[in-house]
Amino acid sequence: MDTTDMIDATGTMGTAGTAGTTGTNGIAAEGPALAVTVTVTAASATRYPVAPGYRLNVRSGPGTQYPIVRSLPLNATVAISCQKYGETVTGPYGTTRVWDNIALGEYVSDSYVRTGSDGFVAPRCA
Repeated sequence: MDTTDMIDATGTMGTAGTAGTTGTNGIAAEGPALAVTVTVTAASATRYPVAPGYRLNVRSGPGTQYPIVRSLPLNATVAISCQKYGETVTGPYGTTRVWDNIALGEYVSDSYVRTGSDGFVAPRCA
């Protein structure tokens, strides 16, 4: 969306009009056009809790053979950007081959993340 776009009260996007004209969304413009910028960040993505009582190891790839990059603190939540199959791991939420990509070059086993699903909840990683 560029600075000539605006969103009305119902969430409909249209082009901003000028004083005394009607924008393409049917809203009459009374004065200077209002520009709205919408930014979606990782903070607004769905976050999933890590199993209670675990300081989960984050690895550079989808398996325990990959180096540990860092460990998550107790009670952590993660945003999953994509998922892929890797090594089979058994954790508190079952046994799975699904690994969650939580940041560039950072993976955790889905068996330690409460997604509410046994399958994919995010797009597959390339």
